[in-house]
Amino acid sequence: MKSLEELKAIKDKMKSTIDLRHEDPSATKVIVSMGTCGIASGAREVLNAFAEVVAEKGITRNVMVSQSGCIGLCENEPVAEVITPGKDKVTYGKLTPEKAREIVEKHLIGGTVVDEYKI
Repeated sequence: MKSLEELKAIKDKMKSTIDLRHEDPSATKVIVSMGTCGIASGAREVLNAFAEVVAEKGITRNVMVSQSGCIGLCENEPVAEVITPGKDKVTYGKLTPEKAREIVEKHLIGGTVVDEYKI
């Protein structure tokens, strides 16, 4: 960091990330498993992809992106759960950042579960 402008840019970027963690009971929750096995399998990149696309699409008031510890599905890592109030929880496995982007487009925005990634 070499200037006050760089510090402000970092602050603004982190603020948008923090906004993704609001606690609205009517919001859809995307929870990425971040246990050791998940992180080793690429969960951090998947979490970042979900957060970035949700922010890019401007759906941060309807969707909360967060992380959890291990959920016991190690062979399917990286894993994310999508929990929409009033609907069944959907668990996706063997995710990549590209699959996360597709889930945002099809499931979170379009309302269609992406069956090929569901476990």
